[in-house]
Amino acid sequence: MILVLLKLQLLKTIRSTAFAKSVLVAVFLAFLAVLLLGYVFIAGILLKEIIVKGLEKEDAYAFLSANLIFFFLTEFMYRYFLQKLPVLDLQSFLHLPIKKKWLMHFLLGKSIVSPLTLIAPLLFSPFAFMEIAPRFGTDAAIYWLGSVILTSWSLHWLMLWFKQKFEDSLAGIGTVFVVFLLGAGSNYFGWFNLGDWMKPLFDWSLTSPLPVLTLLALCIGLYFFAYRYYFDNAYLEDLVDEEVDARINQDIPFLDRFGLAGELANLEWKLILRHKKSRTYLMLAGFLLLYGLFFYTNPLYASDEGFSHMFVFVGSFITGIFMLQYGQLFLSWNSSNFDFYINQKGGLEALIRGKYLLFIGVSLLCLLFSIPYVYFGVEILMIHVAAFLFNIGVVIHMVIYLALWKPKPMDLNKGAMFNYEGVGIAQFLMIIPMMGAPYAIYLPFALFVNQYVGLVALGAVGVIGIIAYPYLVQLIIKRVMSKRYEISASFRQEL
Repeated sequence: MILVLLKLQLLKTIRSTAFAKSVLVAVFLAFLAVLLLGYVFIAGILLKEIIVKGLEKEDAYAFLSANLIFFFLTEFMYRYFLQKLPVLDLQSFLHLPIKKKWLMHFLLGKSIVSPLTLIAPLLFSPFAFMEIAPRFGTDAAIYWLGSVILTSWSLHWLMLWFKQKFEDSLAGIGTVFVVFLLGAGSNYFGWFNLGDWMKPLFDWSLTSPLPVLTLLALCIGLYFFAYRYYFDNAYLEDLVDEEVDARINQDIPFLDRFGLAGELANLEWKLILRHKKSRTYLMLAGFLLLYGLFFYTNPLYASDEGFSHMFVFVGSFITGIFMLQYGQLFLSWNSSNFDFYINQKGGLEALIRGKYLLFIGVSLLCLLFSIPYVYFGVEILMIHVAAFLFNIGVVIHMVIYLALWKPKPMDLNKGAMFNYEGVGIAQFLMIIPMMGAPYAIYLPFALFVNQYVGLVALGAVGVIGIIAYPYLVQLIIKRVMSKRYEISASFRQEL
């Protein structure tokens, strides 16, 4: 049955209308994977030299074993964002006389064929046989390497369950963030050292095969744990939790007072909560509110007088990140139903005004949630307020104007990581107004008068933009109306 499923997957691929394009993409990605894995293998060969000479540690093995836990914490993080869930069109098979267990085993077995699976073996195999084998013996090197690889593969099966259950949810992102905080933060702030807790396990593997056997049992156990979860949740029916469904269908009452634009803003809000990619952007905007902690607490940016000029970018980033991320795909979010808005009286104008309302509302929430940064000084709050005014008065129009340059279609149900649907060269250029425009106003006043006058000027230009909002929005509406048929035709292209 496994061979039959492999044959069907191959036939599905070669019969696809986008087969030639898929082959080119696959060849390019394979080349990139081989190149990156080659760098990983070279890093493994040089790992001892990096530790001894680069980090100036006398015992390379002792240092590596004491810090292996941080590699696995990092692996947990990148697996969450990079590891893809096993994909198979189950609706095509579940109604057929095929045992569901074969489908689940095929799904899980297919997932292990990934470059991520090879990172741990390629990185640590050279170290095991070049450093551990000469010192502790070949058996010790094999046992130690087996422990490392089995731990990595156990994370693979654990992540399959974790992502299927919590992907794109607040609980999933929150867990990843807590893992990062406990792993890196606990060591940085001196609370406790996870490496010291795990080092005895790897030291034990030098003298006994028991750790390898224990981790092998754990790896197998996690495989069947993931298998059971997938088996129990593979049904033709898509059961939706009523409580969650009610929550994502709630309107924002405040928007109702803006007429049709407010109704479409509420519709856009529901779209954000219902679809994976938009929901990911919203959650990332929330967690990137912590971005300031990397700068406001860094002694490198401390200043005896005033504050670092870098803080202006940080303030712009914190208060405008959702507007930049979501706004860069301004109309691409509506590519599947764009014709509907064209054929409605005032539909496009209301859609655009509704998106403006949503961008301004979320940016205002980001500003309010960033108020606690006043703990680092009143000037930080002044920066955030000035940056917020400039973002909603000026930057928002620049971002949307760039987003209207040859917008592309996109599938809302696909994830955000390494998904470039809807993204063109204009989206990569948007960082320029985000970084350059505030400094074009702020720096002349900050350098020739003082920084606080620069902030006042930045906020004042933003206020002028807010006052000119009706005129600026009308320019965007006219641009969309003049290109509506061209945009509609591009959205009908096959993804």
